[in-house]
Amino acid sequence: MTNALDDLRADLVAEQEALDVVVASIDDDQWQLATPSPGWTVADQIGHLTFFDRSAVTAITDGEKFREELSALIDGIASDGLDDFTLRSYRALTSAELLERWRGNRQLLNEAARTLTDGSRLPWYGPSMSAKSFLSARLMETWAHGTDVVDTLTATRPATDRLRHIAKLGYLTRAWSYGVRGDEVPQGDIRVELIGPSGDLWSWGPDDADERVSGSAEEFCLVVTQRRHVDDTSLTYGELGREWLVRAQAFAGGPSDGPQPRGNT
Repeated sequence: MTNALDDLRADLVAEQEALDVVVASIDDDQWQLATPSPGWTVADQIGHLTFFDRSAVTAITDGEKFREELSALIDGIASDGLDDFTLRSYRALTSAELLERWRGNRQLLNEAARTLTDGSRLPWYGPSMSAKSFLSARLMETWAHGTDVVDTLTATRPATDRLRHIAKLGYLTRAWSYGVRGDEVPQGDIRVELIGPSGDLWSWGPDDADERVSGSAEEFCLVVTQRRHVDDTSLTYGELGREWLVRAQAFAGGPSDGPQPRGNT
């Protein structure tokens, strides 16, 4: 019998494998194509995932070592910048070596994730996270950076109901999207109602909320991972919802601004 964590771990593996299919057969020139993330190539997107998948293993298996590595990361950012510190070693690899390293770190993460229980809390680059939120965040990162890769290569990666994990994380991080900027969350509740890829309705928030955000689950996930501006979607929302969605940030780290509306670029 499987439990929710087993299912989530399996979905994370499936999301990683879906991205692997996209990059496994591209040539060296395609690995070096510029992606929508400024200054990042396709290889950098995979290098980023490789670095933080390995960090996730440490967070699961050795919390004290992770905190030491976090301190080193903070120092490295101050002296070298985030990209140079996290990507330097991966930029020195060939595309084949990078792909092999990413696959190896993914396997280590899968093995470490098997030890998690519902009560586990894990350190990360922000508040500590429950095991479910932690694995959901890894899935979210894989899908979000994979979106940049797919957009660059004009590849195909069908939307799946794995997006439910990302959509839920997006809803749960509304307060974080304000707090990471030092802003107060405005008063008022928001209910999120989304249509998943299989046609199911997914919803979070009170029935009597002040406002609703509704529409495509895929578009909502693109917004909360800062891969699309809300103006480039068909999502519906009120004033309170828009104030959230223009700053929505479902990932840890410092405050980040997403893309401008495509009409303004």
